[in-house]
Amino acid sequence: MSLTESTMMKLGTEMPDFALLNVVNGKEVSSEDYEDAKAICVMFISAHCPYVRHVADELSKIGQYYDGSGLEIVAISSNDVENYPEDGPAGMCEMAEDYEFPFPILYDQKQEVAADFMAACTPDFFLFAPSVDVQGRFALMYRGQLDDSRPENGKPVTGADLRAAIDAILAGKKPEVAQKPSSGCSIKWKAGNEPLYNR
Repeated sequence: MSLTESTMMKLGTEMPDFALLNVVNGKEVSSEDYEDAKAICVMFISAHCPYVRHVADELSKIGQYYDGSGLEIVAISSNDVENYPEDGPAGMCEMAEDYEFPFPILYDQKQEVAADFMAACTPDFFLFAPSVDVQGRFALMYRGQLDDSRPENGKPVTGADLRAAIDAILAGKKPEVAQKPSSGCSIKWKAGNEPLYNR
């Protein structure tokens, strides 16, 4: 399996706005819905990707563990569904049910949100927290891997890197700035949609 790594967006970057449909209930979910959150984790995932499947149970556990903590989690599928139909709303809804994801799964049909976040792979993780540096809006505090585990390396899936960053933010601290990129399947861009950062 070939690997694509995170772009590692600059820490402190303001969280891009988004408004997308939740594939589970058909309701729109917007970044404005989370104005009171202590932290927001935006993850890009897909149903077909073996790297996402490898960590899916842990993603569900993280969602359940931090429920009520002030952390909000949003998962987004941005892949080209003409060539990867399982990553469309029906397939993502099925995945959400199979793994009992306790967070919304959004469908980025135009792929504009993925481009705004500079997402490059699945899974790809972005953790934001309120910051005075961006006039009270949410700024990027962590981006990169869930942990060191990959399907081929035999290491256990623990969520250690992302959990440590979340715990730091919820404790009023900043995560470590030494962060490792995530890696997995590339975002499957539609013809003409591939952003410059990914070329």
